[in-house]
Amino acid sequence: MATLIEDIKVQSNWIIKAFKADGLTLDHSINSFIELDKFFQLHAENGQAIKGRRLSKNLGSIIFSIASYIGETLTKTVPGSVWETDDSDPQGEMNIAVKLPDGTTCWPAHRVIKRFQNGLEDGIYPYGFELTKSIINDDFDDSFWKIEKEVKPLEPKKPFWKFW
Repeated sequence: MATLIEDIKVQSNWIIKAFKADGLTLDHSINSFIELDKFFQLHAENGQAIKGRRLSKNLGSIIFSIASYIGETLTKTVPGSVWETDDSDPQGEMNIAVKLPDGTTCWPAHRVIKRFQNGLEDGIYPYGFELTKSIINDDFDDSFWKIEKEVKPLEPKKPFWKFW
């Protein structure tokens, strides 16, 4: 049986490939969290997965994969950041955490769930930016503010055999 850290690595790599299929690029930068917000904008609305879209199946696995990517990005981008996991915790996948060198602890899966439920008001990019701004010294990417206006939820795809 794999450890949570092993699962995190596998799922983080998987989500990068899966997002590429949607034309969204994840590159382990804090700015790539904007792509995560775009994904939720495309596939969820009002705290619900859009029927027939990517989040309508395997929601828990996708949330874990996105959370894994967030944590992996933090550990790769912020020197001294470390994963905190507990393989004996029955809710271990939800309770994965990253401890930053300044002592801040964040729980990526909790943030992903908030983003799914509450929309852009709990955006992943602003969260990641605030966590790392004093360490990375990047400017806030204003393209985040365009997501609501420019990225609309996708309509469910009709099966090819339905003509109406």
